[in-house]
Amino acid sequence: MHNSQLLTGGDVLAATLAKAGVKDIFTLHGGHLDGLFKACKDLDINLFDTRHEASAGHAAEAYARVKGDLGVCVVTSGPGFTNVISSIVNAKSDQTPVLYIVGAPPLREAHTNPLQGGFDQIAMATPGAKLALRITHAERIADQLALAIREARNAPYGPVLVEVPIDVMHMLVHPDDLTAPTGLAVQCRPAPSRRDLNRIVEQLKKAKRPALIVGGSVRYSHCGELLSQVALKFALPVFSNAGGRGILRNDHPLHFADPGLIATLDEAHKPDLIINLGARSGMFLGGRSKAIVGDQAFYIQVHNDPAELGRVNEASLALNCDYGELLASLYEENFKPAIEEGWVDALRAARHALAHPAYPADSGGAVHPGQAVAQIVQSSGENALFVIEGGETGLWALDGVEVNRPGHVLSYGYLGCLGTGPGFALGAAIASPDSRVVLISGDGAFGFHLQELDSMNRHHTPVINVVLNNECWGMSIHGQEMLYGKGYSAVSRLGGLSYAAIGGGFGCHAEQVTRLEDLAPAMARAIASGKPAVIEVMTDPQVVHPVMHLMLSEPADPSREIVIPYYENIPLRDLSQR
Repeated sequence: MHNSQLLTGGDVLAATLAKAGVKDIFTLHGGHLDGLFKACKDLDINLFDTRHEASAGHAAEAYARVKGDLGVCVVTSGPGFTNVISSIVNAKSDQTPVLYIVGAPPLREAHTNPLQGGFDQIAMATPGAKLALRITHAERIADQLALAIREARNAPYGPVLVEVPIDVMHMLVHPDDLTAPTGLAVQCRPAPSRRDLNRIVEQLKKAKRPALIVGGSVRYSHCGELLSQVALKFALPVFSNAGGRGILRNDHPLHFADPGLIATLDEAHKPDLIINLGARSGMFLGGRSKAIVGDQAFYIQVHNDPAELGRVNEASLALNCDYGELLASLYEENFKPAIEEGWVDALRAARHALAHPAYPADSGGAVHPGQAVAQIVQSSGENALFVIEGGETGLWALDGVEVNRPGHVLSYGYLGCLGTGPGFALGAAIASPDSRVVLISGDGAFGFHLQELDSMNRHHTPVINVVLNNECWGMSIHGQEMLYGKGYSAVSRLGGLSYAAIGGGFGCHAEQVTRLEDLAPAMARAIASGKPAVIEVMTDPQVVHPVMHLMLSEPADPSREIVIPYYENIPLRDLSQR
């Protein structure tokens, strides 16, 4: 009991979150957090608990990506914090604005071997977060939390961590002694300079084969309609990486899905102008191979993080500005593009060929993963939100999913983190309750956090979990066979589990599918059940995704290169110089 005029640190935390517009929090209980939980309940801030802190973090990531705004995760001290580190690093890798609030032992018990303490959480979080800070006085909670929220919500977007020791959480403070949570509404949107805009217009006027690539960070500029208008006005073909899917509708006449399509074109028919709007350079843009961003193109790179400008590929023109502001400025320009006749039609033909592969009618008695994905997408309906995880399963899924809303494809990024799927699905379902959330996962990846089926049930989120079960770590075993010969494997075989039986044990609608023709009816029954579902599809372990052959490319001259999985081969000439 305390004087009714006094506030606890938890009260101040919750009030500041409410003022920042936070309505939903993902968490797992810990005693360090009860002061905040009580205050959140008093202010009607929703608390969604998971069965593992990593999933709470991933749920907050998904929430941010679907909403296009801040996600919030609250975890307890010590092991609660260490369990969420993968999520923090994943959010930084994908530039996702997430606020992580973490508890800590009392400040006054430092260096006494307290429970769930004994190490510096801020020091551990700092390399993986955009900002990590410790609040040491209850009077400063509001302004320091506001600082962290500003950091997360402003470009370059990313995760922030705020540690609140339990004595600060329960400390009593008079309202008159509080600092104000200033700047919560600050969101910077820098526009391009007139000089840079003129140079872009100059290149667009003379380009014969232009292309625009959209990345995931464009989501937070909320400029999908502007992108559509600019594309139509200047007949500009648009490609989207996984994070950028849905910013431009899939059925838009100038949308051409993944920029990997550019790599399939012959050199004479590749773009002569590439505008990269927010896609990070690296493996997903062809790395240093120049297969997507080649020397033949005038390369305009636009990113809200200056550290990304000039990474991997030399930019002919680099801009650090807001994507929406750039598109708005471009739309005001008036000129007739000089696009080569047949350019857009050639791209449409190339996309059609990739989108309609010739799968075998019979895949050795098991379901072909590509055919399974096509049926899942068809059965999911137009309001589907797809969560994708797994190695080769992720590749098959990204080939097949189609969406018309931003933030409605949630997949892995440069961290390549497995175990995100169930948390992503839960966060997506809370963020967009009118969407049908469909998780497409491999059996290996699904095993990381399948206990979140319980969380889906408790929070009444009817996620359709589709597990493509080939009873192995597909990307791993196929890579091993490419390196060491057919039939070789090392710690890459799974099997003997029924994910449908596990799903049933968690109270989900559950079915196992062994024939392609049974998949659509199973999906229909899962959707009709109105509750979380597990559809286990037994897929052919012998089927290898075509990208695997690119990731482990056999060199033209094996005496000159060492093949390594997933990365560039090692030139032997470098070793001979040592």
